[in-house]
Amino acid sequence: MMTETVLKIEGMTCMHCKMSVEKALMKVVGVTSVQVDLVNKQAIIVGSAEQAVLAKAISDAGFNAVS
Repeated sequence: MMTETVLKIEGMTCMHCKMSVEKALMKVVGVTSVQVDLVNKQAIIVGSAEQAVLAKAISDAGFNAVS
């Protein structure tokens, strides 16, 4: 089932950070689209991946996900 998950992300400061988060999230199985908002420091993820898996991908990329 497709759902939309919004995660706040701490630690993003530049476009390189934004691209790193997008790349990490798109690698997660079940993710169909990712929109990272650098200004509001959040990611909107569409797909079937669980929130814990998404948060781990963000953490592995060097950032902190806050639900």
